[in-house]
Order: sequence, then structure tokens, then C-alpha cells
Amino acid sequence: MRIVVLGGTVFLSRAVAEAALAAGDSVTCVSRGVSGEPPRGATAVKVDRSEPGALAAALGGQEFDAVVDVATMSAPWVRDALDALAGRAGHWTFVSSINAYADLSLRGGTVGQATLPPLHGAPDPAVQFTDPEVYGSVKVGSEDAVRDRAGDRALIVRGGLMCGHGDLLDRFGYWANRISRGGRAVVPDVPGHPMQLVDVRDLAAWIVRCARAGTIGTYDGTGPRSTLARVLEEITDAVGAPGLDLVRVPVETLYSEDVGIWYGPRSLPLWLPETHWGMADRDVTDTLDAGLTVRPVAETARAALEWERRLGLDRERKAGLTEAEERAVLRAHTTG
Repeated sequence: MRIVVLGGTVFLSRAVAEAALAAGDSVTCVSRGVSGEPPRGATAVKVDRSEPGALAAALGGQEFDAVVDVATMSAPWVRDALDALAGRAGHWTFVSSINAYADLSLRGGTVGQATLPPLHGAPDPAVQFTDPEVYGSVKVGSEDAVRDRAGDRALIVRGGLMCGHGDLLDRFGYWANRISRGGRAVVPDVPGHPMQLVDVRDLAAWIVRCARAGTIGTYDGTGPRSTLARVLEEITDAVGAPGLDLVRVPVETLYSEDVGIWYGPRSLPLWLPETHWGMADRDVTDTLDAGLTVRPVAETARAALEWERRLGLDRERKAGLTEAEERAVLRAHTTG
């Protein structure tokens, strides 16, 4: 199979390229070339997708059996790719997001539930994670474009929490890092908090298999339903240091200490308010029936810790608590 990955140098797109190469496919990776090189064995094509028509010019008249596009915050990028390749490609995968759904509180939701209104423009990429609604609306607008141009050949994958080697968002990796260091570690006291995740390698391999099989339709790209407590237990079993003590701190104390949710500085990653529990409690029966297979969380935790060590365990992080912040929360919890 001849496959073109629009990206191919970081995280999911790189994992897709690696999975396709491992399957014996001919892989072309298209990127600006600023985030690194694609995997060895792939053909690298450097293109700035913000320049209209640049993609078509760079790829000439080449034809491909499959396209995988992971464009995040630019519906025009998606439309430009369709202009360049929709007539010269077979299967088309667009990686969307669970943020596309209008009601993130709905637990057990499926891909049939309502999505946000589509946004067809290209907002400032700086809002990507600070404004999930804009992010989700751009994804919906991009989905619409793909269905319009490649609907009978299109696979829409609404990605959930992707974890493992190569993750640059520091969320799941925070826990692998922190738990591996032992001692008293702050965790949110949120009984019943749902959680879903998928190892990036598993999602990538499934995307490649779907391209090969011609699988079409819309699926949530995440793993089976679990709980945050169970995920932390599995991480602990895999990488936990002797003397580790997971200290469950009430939500009220966390809020009083200005601890953020999910992502960002001074946060406890993966912790969500009940208004957003539907993000981590999707009914993915259709996805699993379509062939997504997932490895144990322990394997993902070990891969994440290896990546954390490569980046530096004591580096400045995009998500989580510093040692000083964690000590302050523990003091508040003890004296409160």
C-alpha cells in the first residue's frame, strides 16, 4: 500500500508512519520539517500547509492508496489537502477529536450524539488547548469537508486521550513520572471518576489496518472504559517506587489551592469535573468491534516513563504539579 501521512514526525502521525512501515507499506510523510525527521524508511516531503496550493505542487501527480491527515486547528489545511489529493487517493483518514461533541457531560455517549457547530476557518493555534470548544468546532468543520469530498472513502477517528512514547502534552506522562519517584503523591479524591485512554501505538496500528481494509465511517479513537483510580493503580503496578503513598486529596482542597484540572501548569492531569466526565466515558463498542486492540496500561506506563526520562524528569512541564506545589497541597490537606 502507498500511504501519505500529512505529518509523520511527531506522536500520532509518526506512530502511523512507523506502523505503516512495519506493515511493509510505502510511506510518504509531508511536514514543514521543523519538528524532526520522519521514521527511517519513509520519504520526506517538506511543505508548509499554510501556503495554499503548496501541497499539490510538492506531491505533483502522485497517486496514493491511502491518506492520513492529523491537522489540528486549520480547516483550510484540510480542504487544501482534499483539493490536492482527493482525486488521486483511495482511502482517507481524518483524525478528529472527542472535543467535537457538544455535551461533554454525557456518559456512555456514542458517535451518534450531537457535535458542536462547525467552524471552517483557521483560528490562532494558541487557542488550541485553552479553548476546547473552538478546537472541537474546527474539528467538526474539518470532518464536514472530508465527508463532502471523500465520504464514501472516509474514516473519521475522534481521538481521545492518546498516551505513551512521544507524547508532548505531559498529561499521562506526569503520572508515570511522579509515581516512579515514590513518596507522598497527591491524587484527586474523586470516587467513580471515569477514564479512557489509548496507547498511541495501538491507535496508529488500527488506523493503518483500517486504511488497508477500506474501513469507513466515524469512530471514537480511544480504549475501553475504566476509572481514574484503576488507571493510577495500573501505573503504580508498572513503575511505582517503594514507599509510594497516593494521598487522596478532596476536591475542595484542590480548588482552594488553585490546582487546575486535566492540563496546564499547577494541575493534576486527567482529573475532570463531573461536567466533563463524558470525555472519558465513551461507549466504544463499535470501535473495538472494528478491530482496535489495546495493550495493558502497564505497557503504556513503561513507554511513557522511558519518554519522560529522555526528556528529563525534572524539566519544566506543560502539565502537573511541581514538587513545591505538591508539598503546599499536602500541607493544606494535612492542616485543613
